[in-house]
Amino acid sequence: MDTRLAKFAIGQVVKHRIFPFRGVIFDVDPVFANTEEWWLSIPEAVRPRKDQPFYHLLAENEQSSYVAYVSEQNLLPDESDQPVEHPQAALIFNAFTPGRYQLRPRITH
Repeated sequence: MDTRLAKFAIGQVVKHRIFPFRGVIFDVDPVFANTEEWWLSIPEAVRPRKDQPFYHLLAENEQSSYVAYVSEQNLLPDESDQPVEHPQAALIFNAFTPGRYQLRPRITH
């Protein structure tokens, strides 16, 4: 399978192309890396290709915050310049500048 570079970066705020939610990217898979069951649960008419980057988001909509797994073809840059209010954002990211979060330094030993 031919892979390509991800269009979006960790810490970038994005929105879904179809559904009304936005989020901050905290991880990227170069190609689909979820279960076949999850992929087949998406209606065929809107099911994304597997041969593209997939993004892990701390996502939010008007009702809740959650973690989302979204194909690159379904994401757009969020132009609002507003931070994401997901409760886990502060655990992963430091400062917010319009459109982007900075990752916290990782402490390992």
